[in-house]
Amino acid sequence: MAIWLTKDSKVIVQGITGSEGSKHTKRMLAAGTQVVGGVNPRKAGTKVDFDGTELPVFATVAEAMKETGADVSVIFVPPAFTKSAVVEAIDAEIPLAVVITEGVPVQDSAAFWAYNIDRGQKTRIIGPNCPGIASPGASNAGIIPADITPGGRIGLVSKSGTLTYQLMYELRDFGFSTAVGIGGDPIIGTTHIDALKAFQDDPETDAIVMIGEIGGDAEERAAEFIKANVTKPVVGYIAGFTAPPGKTMGHAGAIISGSAGTADAKKAALEAAGVKVGKTPSETARLMREVMS
Repeated sequence: MAIWLTKDSKVIVQGITGSEGSKHTKRMLAAGTQVVGGVNPRKAGTKVDFDGTELPVFATVAEAMKETGADVSVIFVPPAFTKSAVVEAIDAEIPLAVVITEGVPVQDSAAFWAYNIDRGQKTRIIGPNCPGIASPGASNAGIIPADITPGGRIGLVSKSGTLTYQLMYELRDFGFSTAVGIGGDPIIGTTHIDALKAFQDDPETDAIVMIGEIGGDAEERAAEFIKANVTKPVVGYIAGFTAPPGKTMGHAGAIISGSAGTADAKKAALEAAGVKVGKTPSETARLMREVMS
């Protein structure tokens, strides 16, 4: 079982002919993902060869969906064009759009997210500035390495790409149902809470790892949701315990002001909700090992 991305998901790539889009399309295919085509209006009607697998290029997301039955789009489009790419995916009502692009202007993210709400939120947006979503052994949509871990019964939701990979590696002997990298920008589509709810409802996810970081109040709101709605064990990690106040650390959303948004404050909120919180990624993995054992 997996959330949002399964072995039956049919994936298209917006920006399939670009350097990043083509590189990661090849990796997704190698992972067993059903990539069925791509979108580039300037190269519509052509085909791209990936080691013997020829994929058609379409002018629009709507055309690609009509011709291939695609239900997932992975977006590898430069920041200046990302808003229009996401809006196109929303207009086509594709169920899942994974926005990998880093450096998307916050006002653009706000605009396409507001547009999605106005259109009835028929498209789930993951990202931007995220590594994507992987259901090991089934499908991989984004840039998460496919060979870190096999499938299993742990669900993972994370703001950080590299910490996603580390926790997947440290818990590879248990395996993961789905790992979701939601991105660290100030405005993102899918939140910790969205993933927590999905994992809670997934009968084949037994426990959840939640990775957050300093800045904002997303983790505190997630803690409130966990306390009220999640019965499965949750283990957490907050990146930034040693970060100096007032400094932006890594992600655009990772800035703390006074006592708000600090790692200690988030740790306290999560622990009050019954979440075990590690002070390092390895300690977090150890806590999850105790849960799974």
